[in-house]
Amino acid sequence: MIVAEQLTKRFGDKTAVSQVSFTVQPGKVTGFLGPNGAGKSTTMRMIVGLDSPTSGRVTVNGTPYRQMRAPLAEVGVLLDAKAVHTGRSARNHLRAMAATHGIGRARVDEVIELTGIGSVADKRAGKFSLGMGQRLGIAAALLGDPHTLILDEPVNGLDPEGVRWVRQFVRYLAAEGRTVLLSSHLMSEMAQTADHVIVLGRGQVLADAELSALVRAWTSNTVLVRSPRLTELAAAVSGPDVTVAATEPGAAEITGVTAASLGDLAASLGIPVHELTSRTGSLEDAYLALTGEAVEYKSKEI
Repeated sequence: MIVAEQLTKRFGDKTAVSQVSFTVQPGKVTGFLGPNGAGKSTTMRMIVGLDSPTSGRVTVNGTPYRQMRAPLAEVGVLLDAKAVHTGRSARNHLRAMAATHGIGRARVDEVIELTGIGSVADKRAGKFSLGMGQRLGIAAALLGDPHTLILDEPVNGLDPEGVRWVRQFVRYLAAEGRTVLLSSHLMSEMAQTADHVIVLGRGQVLADAELSALVRAWTSNTVLVRSPRLTELAAAVSGPDVTVAATEPGAAEITGVTAASLGDLAASLGIPVHELTSRTGSLEDAYLALTGEAVEYKSKEI
């Protein structure tokens, strides 16, 4: 379990994280989301003692990371896949890490095979592609068979097989009762992986909820309807809580009604309907609605 209490971190006159509190429960995959500059990486660095909080505290299983006697066996961390000795082979990099905790070579070989880098394990890590570097970083995080896993953008650069493996593996670890904190900007992947989500924006917690509850709270169901008499149908369904947005001639997206009620209404009026498709809100929809005012670096709309 990871517990953050009123975490605040300032760099000069900039407040990167402001009074952030949350609990990451074991037995779940917790997604850690937020725009660039939201404070996610700074928060993760404070969890593992790489940055000291200006105020507040954070513990893992009741202990500050810096006080752990064998941190690799307690917390597996991937924050920067490039944090390796570029002249060492992947195998020697892992062996050097293992030696700090008395971990045997058999475990090194085990995580090499587990992460699929066996064919390149004896090559210099500095020559690795982004995807291979990510796999090596995950192997390092797993080295001590930790109860808590913290992964920052672990699928960045991975091919589809690797992305699916990470998804299945972290869910397997959570099912074993381990604590998993996972950061990613890939909303579609996070929607398939996380049980719970914590969203940061401008250094503050914007949401801390079960994924399904977050989506329900921040999205609306939409019905796509196509009809040669769309104007009549739109007029008949109009109301204070109903929104009709035309998408193309003869088609519109309607919120505030269900597909069943819209179909029944069209039938009662004798209006032909050529398509009636219900679309539920996604995690991406909820995330964009939630963080719209908290995006520090916003691209120009086209």
